[in-house]
Amino acid sequence: MTTQYGQFCPIAKATEILGEKWTLLIVRELLMGGTRFNDLQRGLTTISPTILSKRLATLDEYGLIYRRRIDGQRGFEYFPTEACQQLKPILLALGSWGMHWSRNYLTANDYDVELLMLYLERSVQPEKLPGSKAVIRFKFSDFEGISNWWIVVNGTDAVDVCTTDPGKDVDVYITTSVRTMVDAWMGRLTYQQAIASGDFDVLGPAALTRNIKVWLAQSVFVDIPSPSEILGISASNLL
Repeated sequence: MTTQYGQFCPIAKATEILGEKWTLLIVRELLMGGTRFNDLQRGLTTISPTILSKRLATLDEYGLIYRRRIDGQRGFEYFPTEACQQLKPILLALGSWGMHWSRNYLTANDYDVELLMLYLERSVQPEKLPGSKAVIRFKFSDFEGISNWWIVVNGTDAVDVCTTDPGKDVDVYITTSVRTMVDAWMGRLTYQQAIASGDFDVLGPAALTRNIKVWLAQSVFVDIPSPSEILGISASNLL
C-alpha cells in the first residue's frame, strides 16, 4: 500500500506512485534495458528481493510495466509501458539536477564498484573496437574487496564483466581508483586530466588508449544542459 496524501494535485498523485524508496531506481533500470528480476537486482545492488517484488507489483498495479512469463520458466520478464517510457525525460532532468547540486554530498559508500562495472559494461561500443573484440582489465587501487575486474567484448552482442581472470590476452590495462573512474565516466573530469593527476594509468595500443571515449561512451548526463541553462539564466543568478 503506497502512501496516500489525500490531494488532487497531480504532483501528489504521481508521488504516491513513484515516491517510495527504490521505485524511481527500478524505473531507471527498466528504461536502461533491464527486463529480468536478476537484471534489476544487479543494477540496484543492495535492494532486497522482497522489496523489489513489492515495488514491481506496485508498478504493475498502476500500469507502468507489462509482466510476461518467460517461456518454459517460472519467472517473468518486465517491460516498461508507455506510461513508464514517458518518465525518461523526467529522470534525465532529475539526474541533471543531481549532477549539479548533489555531488558535494557524495560519500565513500556511494562509489559502488559493482554498479560502476555494470554501467561500463553497458557503455562499451563494440563496433568502435577493432574486430568488435577486446579485453579490458581494471585494477582499482582504493577497493578493499575484489580489486581486479575484466570486461570481455566478443562481438556486438557479447559484453561481459568478470571478477576472475578470463584467461584471455588483455588489450587495455586501466589502473585507477573507483572514485576517479566514476568521475571520468560521469564527465566530472576528462581522462587526460585524470592521467595528468597521476590517478589514472592506462596501458595498451594507442588506437585504443588515445581516446577511450571512442569505444567507451560516457554517462548520458555529460551532455545534458544544467538546470540553470535549461532555465536560461546563469548559475550565479541562482546564488
